Amino acid sequence: MTIKQTLEYAIKKLKEHNIEDSMIKTKSLLAYVLSKPKEYLIINSELELDSEKEIIFNKHIEELLKGKPLQYITKTQEFFGMQFYVDENVLIPQPDTEILVEEVIEIAKKENKKRILDLCTGSGCIAISLSENLDNANVTATDISETALEIANKNDRKRKITFKQSDMFENLCDEKFDIIVSNPPYIKTKVIESLEKDVQQEPKLALDGGEDGLKFYRAITENAYKYLNNDGYLCLEIGENQKEEVMELLKSNNYQDIYCKKDLAGNDRVIIAKYR
Repeated sequence: MTIKQTLEYAIKKLKEHNIEDSMIKTKSLLAYVLSKPKEYLIINSELELDSEKEIIFNKHIEELLKGKPLQYITKTQEFFGMQFYVDENVLIPQPDTEILVEEVIEIAKKENKKRILDLCTGSGCIAISLSENLDNANVTATDISETALEIANKNDRKRKITFKQSDMFENLCDEKFDIIVSNPPYIKTKVIESLEKDVQQEPKLALDGGEDGLKFYRAITENAYKYLNNDGYLCLEIGENQKEEVMELLKSNNYQDIYCKKDLAGNDRVIIAKYR
């Protein structure tokens, strides 16, 4: 079949199985298989597809139909203008998290905050994005998963981040930071099984926020102040409908100047607090 016929067949197949963004995913997948930019598919739409490439492409289409995220097939995801390696051991970075990164960058530049801790770093996308966009930033990133840290190290091509395996603050000793940032697991345990098939393919360890989704927010708000310098900031990504609960946790642990930022869809997404 030609490139055009191959795409049309695959798009139709994905649509029949109610796969969202079928056209985008199909073109991205074929471009990946051919190791070509998407523009190549348009310019060479009548070109006969190599039979070996067609077999590989169809195999990946079947993986999509079974719920495997495109990013775990291509092993890449764009975040904050950079390409990050991802696989089944880490969450796929999402555009909403860029709101968190943007806010931390603004705070750090405005108040000359240089020592930053990224808890639950996963792929390292937050820590690396901060390091790349903040001159002289000293960034430490932790994760409980050794495999996740291997991936984060792989993404840190410039070797600018200090990575540590740690269950939250466990292995940080007496270190102090100007900003602590985190996108922790925040989905309620019982909700995970009702999520889209592709989301369920992501590591449960990085999704499961406990019975009420607040397990990690409690651990963070109850301990972060011990690791913050005076006038330090705690910056958190939250799930939908968690604003009031997380703000209450912050207030009960004596954080001040608390405010919330919305994502591009208008959902409460980021909470910032200060510890004096």
